[in-house]
Amino acid sequence: MFEIEYKGGNTLVVSSKKTTLVVDPRRSLVGQNDLAVGGAIELATEPRFALNSQGAKLCIEGPGEYEIGDMAIRGVRAWRHLDAESEEPIDTIYRIEIGGVRIAVIGNIMPKVSEEQLEAVGIVDIVVIPVGGNGYTLDAESAAAIVRQIDPRAAIPVHYADTSLQYEVTQDEVDRFIKELAAPVEEVGTKYKLKSAAALPATLTTVIVGRS
Repeated sequence: MFEIEYKGGNTLVVSSKKTTLVVDPRRSLVGQNDLAVGGAIELATEPRFALNSQGAKLCIEGPGEYEIGDMAIRGVRAWRHLDAESEEPIDTIYRIEIGGVRIAVIGNIMPKVSEEQLEAVGIVDIVVIPVGGNGYTLDAESAAAIVRQIDPRAAIPVHYADTSLQYEVTQDEVDRFIKELAAPVEEVGTKYKLKSAAALPATLTTVIVGRS
């Protein structure tokens, strides 16, 4: 049905037979080449991660309802980890639905999700969430708490310590999140492939997707 690739930082590629979606393609912020978006949907959790590529099928950088190919996307506004609630929120939580499987993509948001945001995001099967902490993004404790709020069947941690990347702030190891969530762990290599919703874990599982 589709596969998820992790490219470092908050960058992902979600691909089905009909559609490719690239999340936060500006990898130059972590010392890597920006990801090509030609022919794909470009989706940014906050403006600085966007490329606004002219070759993209669609550039999404905020809340709303979008549908292209076999993907339905919903964006829900959120505050960044570094911002005060008195400021205008510029981050976006996304729900991507492909063939009946619902994926929540969470960026560098504040360490809490409101009931209104949970209701807007709706039922989710897979959560992709940053876990590196240290004042830059969600830490292991906050990320695990949000995963429990959303109650998916799979949690994919991103934005954690990686010697090949140049983060603005030192990031914690992924093991800290694994320990905090205390869910079974499945390592799937560099691609998480799902043929159908029936292939999802029966109960909450931490799925480790290696950076490709």
